[in-house]
Formats: sequence, C-alpha cells, structure tokens
Amino acid sequence: MSGAGGAPREIFRPDLLCGKRVLVTGGGTGLGLSMGRRFLELGAALVICGRRGSVLEAAAAGLKADTGGEVAWHVLDIRDAAAVDATVGRIFAEAPLDVLVNNAAGNFAARSETLSARALDAVVNIVLHGSAYVTLACGRRWIAAKHPATVLSILATYAWTGSPYVLPSAMAKAGLLAMTRSLAVEWGPKGIRLNAIAPGPFPTPGAWSRLVPRADLAAAFETSNPLGRPGQHSELANLAAFLISDGAPFINGDCVTIDGGEWMQGAGEFCFLDKLTEAEWEAMRPQTGGRVDGGE
Repeated sequence: MSGAGGAPREIFRPDLLCGKRVLVTGGGTGLGLSMGRRFLELGAALVICGRRGSVLEAAAAGLKADTGGEVAWHVLDIRDAAAVDATVGRIFAEAPLDVLVNNAAGNFAARSETLSARALDAVVNIVLHGSAYVTLACGRRWIAAKHPATVLSILATYAWTGSPYVLPSAMAKAGLLAMTRSLAVEWGPKGIRLNAIAPGPFPTPGAWSRLVPRADLAAAFETSNPLGRPGQHSELANLAAFLISDGAPFINGDCVTIDGGEWMQGAGEFCFLDKLTEAEWEAMRPQTGGRVDGGE
C-alpha cells in the first residue's frame, strides 16, 4: 500500500517490537535478512547467525547503517547440537532472547531416485535437526527463567501437500510443522507461543539458482498463483513482525500461508520441474554436492 505521492505507507506503530530481542537463523541473506531489517525498523534488537562470518559481518554493518538499530552476529552451524547450545548460552548471557525465528534452510531440486544419503542429510540436518536444536536450546532457558517467548518457523506449503523433486525439504518442513504444533501445546502453558509461515514464491538469488534452472520456468513459477505475481519480501517480513508481536498473543500452533493462493491451485510446488530435459537434470547434479543452505 502507498500513501500520498506513492510513498510506502507504514502499517505498524514504529515501536511495535520495542523491547524484544530477536534471533534469526540464516539471517545474513535472503528472507532472513529482510525479516531482520523489518524487525529493527520496528524497534527490536537483532541477533543473526549463520555459517559464514564475512556474510554476517557485512549484513550486520548494513543493517546498522540502514536502521540505526542494535545488531549482533554469531558464526554458528546449527547442524552441530553442541555448538548450538554453547552459542545460545553466549547469546543469553549477553541478554535474554524474546523471539526465535527458524529461518536457516537448505534445498535443491533433484530427482529423488538420484539422491544419496549425504544429499538427504544436507537438507534434513539443517531444516529439521538444526531448527529443533536451536528451538530446544532457547526453550530450556526460557522455561527455566519463566520467560515468555515466541518461536516462528519458516516452512513451505509442501510441508502438508508434499512436492516432487524437493523430497528432503518436503520431509524436513513437514517435521518442522509437527514440531511447531506439538510444542505449541506443550509449551503454551509456560508462556511460549510457536507459529509458522509457509511462503510461496519469494525470489532470492541463492534459492532460485538451485531450484529454478531456466528463466522461462522461473517466470512461470513466480506467476502461477491467482494473484499472478511473486511475493515481495516486505510482505513476508510484515507478516512475521505481526506474528512475533504483542498484537498476536492468542495465535499459537498455527501456520499462516502467504503464497497468493498458489497451493490451492494444485499440490506440489515444484511439479513444473517435470519440464526439464535429461541434459538439464544432469547439469544440475553437481550443485547438489555444494552449498545447499539458504544463504548462510
């Protein structure tokens, strides 16, 4: 929405997240970076983590320059449970967290019969195991301190529909949805809310390079929803800000879809990849052995 003169209209109070300290995993690039920037604009203190220190340092510097907000960063491989607990301990020693956003992810397109155990683990260990490690490390500390808190996890609509060609991600996202719903019931009485967002197509350079190898397919993918366009990062960031705010205190155990109605048109977000040729599948194979995370 725009105000007078076409300038973006602010839909939230500028202090919506004032007093909240938020940890975003995979917060150095992509959707994690966009959400972090929005949280800072709305008064939150931000902590970002990921595997590449240079990326995090640059992201933190840019966010501080853009917003004037408080940003800390920690190098962390969330697949390492011991490292997760130690890093979360250091973060809490600096100041308690109020919000965790499970955003770090890994994904690539592949025909499922070609997947190796290593390729499967590369995604599941980040999306499911890593997110669970961080959630439990934070949750233990919140419960011990009787500290109210919120966890928000970024999923995908194929968490409940399934999807061909992204089997490891579909499995892991489904598990993350189950964790969200399970802990919403178990931890709700302790003052901890858990919710999730299931985005449709929100283009990021890193994800698109591994998932959509042809420009014609990318254009079709981004517009194959009733609204005929891809999502804007600001739209997802605003939804995330609302869900972690004190304006949504009775929303617990839910997954909010933001995909322009895409999933209702047909289950299986990556079905369009059946248009790839044998040569194109072979050209994509080396990518599955490389970096598969969501930008960290």
